[in-house]
Amino acid sequence: MIAPAELKALIFDLDDTLVVEEASAEAAFLTTCELARTRYSIAPNRLHASVREVCRQFWHACPVRPYCVEVGISSWEALWARFHGQDENLRFLCDWAPTYRRQSWHGALRKLGIDDVDFAAELAETFPRHRRKLHVVYEDTQPVLEHFRGRYRLGLLTNGAPDLQREKIAGAGIGGSFDEIVISGDLGFGKPDPRIYETMLSRLDARPQEAIMIGNSLHTDVQGAQAVGMKAIWVNRAGATRDDTIAPDLEVATLADLKGLLARPA
Repeated sequence: MIAPAELKALIFDLDDTLVVEEASAEAAFLTTCELARTRYSIAPNRLHASVREVCRQFWHACPVRPYCVEVGISSWEALWARFHGQDENLRFLCDWAPTYRRQSWHGALRKLGIDDVDFAAELAETFPRHRRKLHVVYEDTQPVLEHFRGRYRLGLLTNGAPDLQREKIAGAGIGGSFDEIVISGDLGFGKPDPRIYETMLSRLDARPQEAIMIGNSLHTDVQGAQAVGMKAIWVNRAGATRDDTIAPDLEVATLADLKGLLARPA
């Protein structure tokens, strides 16, 4: 058990901590790329690899890339985000994203010897539909949130585009579990920036020593939280190794492991 007597808040990351992000994206890509097998006899995994490479190149050239890096929007998320919001960067992305999506798929096809603008547009419209069907929640997520609800104040702290992260939260059905939800795209800065942790702590009415960050990223979740004086737990579902450059206060393989470590009577 590591819960200090003064602990009052648990703050969770979203992507690949509570919900399956990268594997869901990969599944949506491969399902979309099956169209290329039918149309041009291209193996889905080849087009998948091609579009991931090409979309990163276009994404790195995005005119508002500094904002995207600051709030943590990935190139593959931009292939299905709507970018709704009042921030001028989001308004630009909302207008620019349809072109980005078509160019990414067209460029991926051309790398494989296919120059078909119409098919690229079809793929650009198909991928978001498949990705929106995949709001996969880890099986330990709901039980753990229900267990800690009422024992501690719960926060959800996530990087990304506001509309996209809210869509994931709603699709996963977990929004009601949290006392506060903070999304980097709403603020213009994201993890590991100390300001986003300070914003969450303020909303939870907790001091750094009264809160623990729980997430899958050593850099953004663990190091970022520790920099403001919080303890941090690394959720290492894949059993990855680390070099101790960043040392979490605790490492767990599943969220279920938290129940005994952060015990407090209901």
